[in-house]
Amino acid sequence: MYDIAIIGLGPAGATLTRLLDPKFNSIAIDKKSDETERSFRKPCGGLLAPDAQKALSKFNLTLPKDVLVDPQIFAVKTVDTGQKLMRYYRRFYMNLDRHKFDMWLMSLIPDHVTLCTDASCKSIRKVGECYEITYIQNKTEEGQSTGIRHTPRGAEQTVTAKYVIGADGSHSMVRRTLFPKQKIRQYTSIQQWFEEKHVTPFYSCIFDNDITDSYCWSISKDGYFILGGAFPKKESRKRFEVLKEKLQQDGFTFGAAVKTEACQVSIPRGLRDFCAARGDVFLIGEAAGFISPSSLEGISYALNSAHALAVILNSCHKNPAWKYRVKSIPMRMKLLLKYWKAPFMYNRFLRKVVMKLGINSIEVMEE
Repeated sequence: MYDIAIIGLGPAGATLTRLLDPKFNSIAIDKKSDETERSFRKPCGGLLAPDAQKALSKFNLTLPKDVLVDPQIFAVKTVDTGQKLMRYYRRFYMNLDRHKFDMWLMSLIPDHVTLCTDASCKSIRKVGECYEITYIQNKTEEGQSTGIRHTPRGAEQTVTAKYVIGADGSHSMVRRTLFPKQKIRQYTSIQQWFEEKHVTPFYSCIFDNDITDSYCWSISKDGYFILGGAFPKKESRKRFEVLKEKLQQDGFTFGAAVKTEACQVSIPRGLRDFCAARGDVFLIGEAAGFISPSSLEGISYALNSAHALAVILNSCHKNPAWKYRVKSIPMRMKLLLKYWKAPFMYNRFLRKVVMKLGINSIEVMEE
């Protein structure tokens, strides 16, 4: 029997787990593991935006250098393949290894938490005043840090908790199970890694309304070139392949393909897409819908929502669900503003006007 069960240990879950008061008997369950290459890895470009950097700075955390990768790029090449437009804009992203970043945040979780890694949540159901969580242990557990000894691989485990925290991302089982009516628009994010063949590494933001009404990206990272994008679910892989063909015609060079990753990503369209809490169940980060509808940046909202909920739970508020809904209003308003900004990025005509005028663009000197 636990006080709190946290499902998912991305930036949101790991941060909340780290900030919870030791008075709580907590368990955290996550797919990731640093012990095997088959471990789940979040398909992500791995760029730490200024808002996420600001959120991290509030915790006075020092980012270890082995999380960072080469190169560090300060301009984004913005490409409209449909309208044959290209501009450079100044950006202050940090290029990092997303899996190492996630594992670093998990390493900060204190020892008093029961930590179950390389484990997949199977079901959640309410039993009386508590919740019963069943998960599959994908590896043999013997370490003291997990709080579970001699658990064979593939074994089914069941625990009970008073509070359940859904920090399990876009395709959140907690949200789907306990908030079934709270739907949110979802896209398929596809990302492919290639051997780097470009002479000069670069980062690009790509728009093509014939392929997706969201956006695509490319990133040079430690000798690899990554191409990714968020696509409507229907024929998403076909759309990705069409994108590659178009970019090759525009001068992009793709070496040998190394691996392909895919996951779901949520894109909120309005206040109804946000789902924070009800009763003894809470959602943080992307599971709550807290992700930018314009840039798909979610780490800053993951960190900030985790901090807000930790403060409320640690204070033992009489109605933590209500308090968290109120506390998260500024995040919702900020995301709503970004939704209103999105047409200037995704509307073909408005984007053309902005790029033609060169608003906030920079001139890059070609050698």
